[in-house]
Amino acid sequence: MNYQWYPGHMTKARRQMQEDIKLIDLIIEIVDARVPLSSRNPDIDVLGQNKSRLILMNKSDLSDPVCNNEWIEYFKDKGITALLVNCKSGNGVKGIRAAIMEVCKEKIERDRKRGIKNRPIRAMVVGIPNVGKSTFINSFAGKASAKTGNKPGVTKGKQWIKIDKSIELLDTPGILWPKFEDNTIGMRLAFIGSINDEILIPEELATDFIVYMKDLYPDAVKEGYGLPQDTPYDYHCLEAIASARNLLMPGAKPDIVKAAKVLMDDYRAGRLGKISLENVRGV
Repeated sequence: MNYQWYPGHMTKARRQMQEDIKLIDLIIEIVDARVPLSSRNPDIDVLGQNKSRLILMNKSDLSDPVCNNEWIEYFKDKGITALLVNCKSGNGVKGIRAAIMEVCKEKIERDRKRGIKNRPIRAMVVGIPNVGKSTFINSFAGKASAKTGNKPGVTKGKQWIKIDKSIELLDTPGILWPKFEDNTIGMRLAFIGSINDEILIPEELATDFIVYMKDLYPDAVKEGYGLPQDTPYDYHCLEAIASARNLLMPGAKPDIVKAAKVLMDDYRAGRLGKISLENVRGV
């Protein structure tokens, strides 16, 4: 399957971001810890030149702990501060304020020398759809300041959120880029739910996921559903999942579409284990 998704509103959102970038001191980029590179929009690097950067690896409770630590070091080697967070539970959120102050210390010092006191750090929160930007803002602000949802594209317009007198956040809609140069990137984003499921074929998505797991975590799917070890890593695995979960159509025929949706829901919720879809060795 060809994985591409770039609805029209994203073009408008990108243009708005280009305007708003002039107003901010810092870019806080939310990425999915399971795909820290694939979930980085390359347009952000272009738009955010000369701006301080902070990466939050969200949903780190769902990704492989070994890979998490390797990615933190990877970004450190690139001169970028990255933190592991789970914005839904609040894990790691308390350390974000100190990281913001550290990343922006040169800006704070410049203000001090100019006699500017108490000017808040203005940060733009960016990320692709469904990585948890609004959940981060609500967790960091301690109140429901931004709309949240489990579907990509919930945040539609510009929202400023005052955290306190020292930090203000600008929430932005989740945007992808017009074309994935590598279809594997699009596939990974589809796996984590950053591409609208409604434009995808469930059984093809799930089959691609099963094949992808063969080399990364070969036991995850089979152990997750109690399947025989000789179950092939292909479409037939979906049939086995349907049978194991009693997802049957009239005539006891396996319901492949239901099995596909169950598989992807289970992966996204972490019920198949802590699984990272890319690691630094593949960079």
